[in-house]
Amino acid sequence: MKVLVLCTGNSCRSKMAKGLLQSFDPTLIVHSAGIKPTAEVNKYAIQVMAEIGITIGLTKPKSVNVYLNEEWDYVITVCGSANEFCPIFYGKVHHRVHIGFDDPSLVTGTEEEILEAFRHTRNKLKQRLFKFYEENLRGE
Repeated sequence: MKVLVLCTGNSCRSKMAKGLLQSFDPTLIVHSAGIKPTAEVNKYAIQVMAEIGITIGLTKPKSVNVYLNEEWDYVITVCGSANEFCPIFYGKVHHRVHIGFDDPSLVTGTEEEILEAFRHTRNKLKQRLFKFYEENLRGE
């Protein structure tokens, strides 16, 4: 099963989703990318994922253009912008799914308030992606 997770910058939501999906099932082939990738993975995303034992900061954000010619079982968008501006894939996409989340990197406040926003996003991602995994990916 081959899955591509997309968001705008490939700096937090898509990286977190990739890490979570792989934690559910290490046999899944999961990649993540952004419509307009940032220079690096968000430090708060790295921190809150490390809290649950998942490492996401080892690779730089990538452009979705790298993956346009590949075949995918699922392309999952995790933000409205990526869903709206998702490019046309020249490879074959069997299923395109939108599971949207607000961008925690837009939250302002104290460091603890920002971390809580990232934890909230992580927990919601985990809950919704696990349900998606159980209904669509498990055992395929």
